[in-house]
Amino acid sequence: MSATDGEILTVMDVARFLRVPKSTVYKLARLGELPASKIGKHWRFLRRDIHEWMRHRSHAA
Repeated sequence: MSATDGEILTVMDVARFLRVPKSTVYKLARLGELPASKIGKHWRFLRRDIHEWMRHRSHAA
């Protein structure tokens, strides 16, 4: 496990990483398709969860 695996990312961070619009990140998080936590009105993501989600998506394709 990398030291950055537990890093908390914002919607902008995830959008940049996935190279998609922020609106896509909000939609996927709201639908429960992207692993996320809502803290107040803000969405937060764990880097390791996003990497794992990407790994599963690439294997399913």
